[in-house]
Amino acid sequence: MDTEIAQYRQIHRAASDLRRGVPVLLTGAEPLLILSAETAGPQGIAELRAQGAPMLLVAPVRGAAVLRRPVENTVAAVAAHVPDALLTADVVRGFADPTAPQTRTALEPVLTPAAAMAALTLAKLGRLLPALLAVSPGPAFNPDGLVSLSASGVLTYPVGETAGLRKVAAAPVPLNGAPDSRVVAFRAEASAIEHLAILVGTPEEAEAPLVRIHSECFTGDLLGSMRCDCGEQLRGAIQKMAEDGAGVLLYLAQEGRGIGLVNKLRAYTLQDRGLDTLDANRVLGWGADERNFLVAALMLVELGIKRVRLLTNNPDKLAALAACGVEVVGREAHAFAPNGVNDEYLATKAARFGHMLD
Repeated sequence: MDTEIAQYRQIHRAASDLRRGVPVLLTGAEPLLILSAETAGPQGIAELRAQGAPMLLVAPVRGAAVLRRPVENTVAAVAAHVPDALLTADVVRGFADPTAPQTRTALEPVLTPAAAMAALTLAKLGRLLPALLAVSPGPAFNPDGLVSLSASGVLTYPVGETAGLRKVAAAPVPLNGAPDSRVVAFRAEASAIEHLAILVGTPEEAEAPLVRIHSECFTGDLLGSMRCDCGEQLRGAIQKMAEDGAGVLLYLAQEGRGIGLVNKLRAYTLQDRGLDTLDANRVLGWGADERNFLVAALMLVELGIKRVRLLTNNPDKLAALAACGVEVVGREAHAFAPNGVNDEYLATKAARFGHMLD
């Protein structure tokens, strides 16, 4: 386990370096020096240029709009050659971000490097746009000072996202309408990501308490955004638990269905241009839903709760908890009426995500 934790920590160091515009070396049969296209600056680009090999832009097929041309391909990642004249930070960022002004130059697809999927995985872990500059290291390349890790190890990381998850703090936090409430904080040792459990009453003593799995939503939960129904779901869940006498709201650090707040704002921009919430995520290069509900199941186990009544409209949450060994004895509907702004959003959740809103 200690070896695995060390490997996971190295992966998060690499993702952090990509966020800061620092190159990372992926090792393996075909090593690859990578740099986030979103955060690429003159120094990082110069380090890749110094290798003397052709520069590539790597992107997922579903996000191949960054290449500014259709890509007919069945593999999960594609790559394109970036001419030297286009290797400036502004132009590279323009290729990475489909919400940026359109770049007129089309990039020609080439053979995709074997480590491409590992590169995209690292970018996603860093909550970056999954588009990267990549180059084969030259014979004189010196990796000193750069994070190096195996491409194959990165691809196995999702199974370790919750490694070392444990309770780290707890305190009574009386809530408006639910004064008998506590907040328990959990932290995953490998990633240091923190998730919260809001306990109303004493759900540990209930036979099957109400449970809500709620992904954090800064815009909806804190600002009262009308673009979604998250704020209503959060406050409504706590109210229902107080009325029921007990319950647990698992507040997961998985903003925007796991793509992060910045990318969610980009998705909003694409929605304003005519895409729905699912297609906007895909154009950005992300899946329709990137969340991991295993963390919710592990939190319930740590709280000593094995049987629940799930407060949800999402069939994926029901299936995920059951698959993780939590007995779901019933579902409580949790739908709120459209407000005139989120009508299409709710319709998309029903039609394309299968949410049970009737």
